[in-house]
Amino acid sequence: MSDPLADDPRVALAQERTLLAWVRTGLALMGFGFVVARFGVFLHELGAARPAGVPPGGHYSVWFGSALVVLGVGVNALAAAQHVRRLRMLSRGQLFAPRPHFGVAVALGLAVVGVGMALHLLVLG
Repeated sequence: MSDPLADDPRVALAQERTLLAWVRTGLALMGFGFVVARFGVFLHELGAARPAGVPPGGHYSVWFGSALVVLGVGVNALAAAQHVRRLRMLSRGQLFAPRPHFGVAVALGLAVVGVGMALHLLVLG
């Protein structure tokens, strides 16, 4: 049975806003990941110019930065897939129950990367 709310254009527009919010999140993750990765290269170059040498453990920032970039790419890909699936449901006249799985998965992924970065800083500190 078709839900009359599924024909309301505001529902589809809300899905567009949701997609754009996830795209912004994914782009921010990729940008921050790039900065983190390049910061490790900067530390390596800075350490090479000092007589004391290269600071230990600076190469881990490339791994953490890369993890953030990959997470950002994954967020954008999953957001696009979710958006297409929801628009297809709306075109069939179906509404969907919002489930927090996607946001929770992103938050948990960021928590894992954040804990790794914090441990890295504690070891270097």
